[in-house]
Amino acid sequence: MPWPTWDQAAVAALLSCAVWLGLRRWRPGTRNAEPLAREFALIAALYALWRLARMLPLATTSGALARGREIDHVERALHLPSELALQNFVLDHAWVGEASTWYYATVHVPALIAFLVWLFMRHRDQFPHWRNGLALLTLGCLIIRFVRVAPPRFFPDLGYENVSHFYGMSVYTSDVQEGVSDQFAAMPSIHVGWAAVVSLGIVAVSTSVWRWVFLLHVILTTLVVSATANHWWLDGVVAVGLLLLGLAIDTGVRRWFAGRRRAAEPVTAFEAATVATTRS
Repeated sequence: MPWPTWDQAAVAALLSCAVWLGLRRWRPGTRNAEPLAREFALIAALYALWRLARMLPLATTSGALARGREIDHVERALHLPSELALQNFVLDHAWVGEASTWYYATVHVPALIAFLVWLFMRHRDQFPHWRNGLALLTLGCLIIRFVRVAPPRFFPDLGYENVSHFYGMSVYTSDVQEGVSDQFAAMPSIHVGWAAVVSLGIVAVSTSVWRWVFLLHVILTTLVVSATANHWWLDGVVAVGLLLLGLAIDTGVRRWFAGRRRAAEPVTAFEAATVATTRS
């Protein structure tokens, strides 16, 4: 099933915004419907911008192959595990290869949607923080994609194979301008970034002892994107770094606004007397 286009997402955002404004005007204070319409409008608008950004004239190999080789050299210098060894294991075990290509192509978007729905319904006070972190992560990925980077599968001379060619499930085509995803936007990995939102968000927000199990999602995603030769290890590292930076920015902005609000609040006579007594 194809992903929604940017114009379909834009229409959905406009309709949701109209519903939100209508509920706000005629039925203010609605517990679920009004905030749900607002958040859906925002997320649909961000998705439309993401799809529009993919249409920018970036489908070029200029510098992409050279940067891919540079990343390979950096990983070797850092003594990181070889993606090639992981891929060879996948190719030697057909069921692992099939599961890996399926996981890469289908899991990251439904998992993210399920997480956002769960967070909105069960931990609404935390929803804006993680939504903003997700938005800043995705924005960072969109900006960095201007620097073209080829994934490992474009380097058969290094021993890499396109695993999806063996197991028949791929979001890419032979034409760099076609397919669901950008062929030369390997750095950073949006798959790993979104998986980190889900895993770290559940661990940070939930109080269940089972929350740690959901760390498997980001771990499996990191292994899968490398095993299928769709990303370098460093693509995932940069994506997680962008998420942590986005969350830190959101926290900093919230604290700044909270400080401004406290500074603007009038000081009561009791508070003034307390401060004066303390200073004396």
